[in-house]
Amino acid sequence: MLSDKSPLNFFNNSKKHSDMSVDKSTVAKIARLARLNVPQDRLQPVASELNGILDWIAELNEVPTDNVEPLASVTGHALPMRNDMVTDGDCVDTVLANVPEGASGFFVVPKVVE
Repeated sequence: MLSDKSPLNFFNNSKKHSDMSVDKSTVAKIARLARLNVPQDRLQPVASELNGILDWIAELNEVPTDNVEPLASVTGHALPMRNDMVTDGDCVDTVLANVPEGASGFFVVPKVVE
């Protein structure tokens, strides 16, 4: 049984139903497509939980956002740009000095796929 403070109970307490409602057959189809084993006795409770979530999303759509600009970053700061220059590289000998075995400028590793 779900407690009153359970997040799932929050979604189940919604009394209105949006245009998109989920029934037992839809839950069974989603479960089959997702290869989930949902017992018959859990289909209706899961449908109720999903309907509660959809109702909550429908409530979010009622929030007036006409005068709100789209948000790309919560800080409002742009990332600093840098010159696109190669600052490292061409040090194959230095890198290969640390490997147990190298050949022709590459790391030699054990074969993992046969």
